[in-house]
Amino acid sequence: MDLRTTYMGLELSSPIVVSASTLSQETHNIVEMEESGAGAVVLFSLFEEQIRAEAARYSSVRNTTSNIFAEASGFFPELDNYATGTEEYLEKIWAAKAEVEIPIIASLNGITSEGWIEYSRQIEQAGADALEINIFFIPGDVHVSSSEVEHRYLNIITEVRNTVKIPVAVKLNPYFSSTGNMALRMQKAGADGLVLFNRFYQPDFDIHELKILSNLQYSGSNEIRLPLLWIAMLYGRVPVSLAATTGVETATEVIKYILAGADVAMTASALYKNGIGYLKTMKNDLDQWMKDMGFGSIKDFKGILSQQNISDPTAFERANYIKVLQSKR
Repeated sequence: MDLRTTYMGLELSSPIVVSASTLSQETHNIVEMEESGAGAVVLFSLFEEQIRAEAARYSSVRNTTSNIFAEASGFFPELDNYATGTEEYLEKIWAAKAEVEIPIIASLNGITSEGWIEYSRQIEQAGADALEINIFFIPGDVHVSSSEVEHRYLNIITEVRNTVKIPVAVKLNPYFSSTGNMALRMQKAGADGLVLFNRFYQPDFDIHELKILSNLQYSGSNEIRLPLLWIAMLYGRVPVSLAATTGVETATEVIKYILAGADVAMTASALYKNGIGYLKTMKNDLDQWMKDMGFGSIKDFKGILSQQNISDPTAFERANYIKVLQSKR
């Protein structure tokens, strides 16, 4: 079966992509991902806060020790030449590009305009095939309006788009009041792809110790319905590549997302649970399903269950909600 697909103009051998995770911190893991059938790999995220924290620690040590001896200041390089996180990340890009042929997509999580611009430029220069910007912003300030939140996203996209020439994907959240309109505005601001959806940090409580628990749970297949809905709604209406990155545990979720209109389905939780080699199982199961269904290529079934292609578009809207409720009577 022909499993090739196109994501943001990049030719991929498979629609199964490894999403941003710590698994890609080691180059040999990326090599195994390629050998196991991944169409591309999104590297672990570069967080601006971590870089700035390392820079601040370096500056503190330098300032408190350089006056001990007259020559002490010469022990430390200038801060501009000091590797404070970015150099290691760029080296990971260089190393991965030297070892594999599949596209390497960098992931950037910034907090300032300067950070988005400078780090995206460095990432492009390091040889990344594309950039995924992860705008992890929780508008907890009750005085911040929805319009301000939306403009923050759009301004970041515009700044990054004006900085780099490589394809840019935006990992967005599902909480905009008008997701469809926001997706269209992101495309007009310069986004080549949309990744649905970002999983915001959601704390839990320990009711006995009375403290906040900072734990993270793997995503499950029961979480695919919201991104499945929006991919099916956006397909054919917003001229961008669409990626799904929630709940991809097996080939079944990959198939569903492609039926909705996704170009690729991204997974990491399944690899944490089953190992990187599990990509082979997912790819083989996708191949077998296509054979059983008589589909010769990914393009033969991509988007056939999107809203614009089904006979009853109300299946995605309020009318279907009413039907579901009535069926339970």
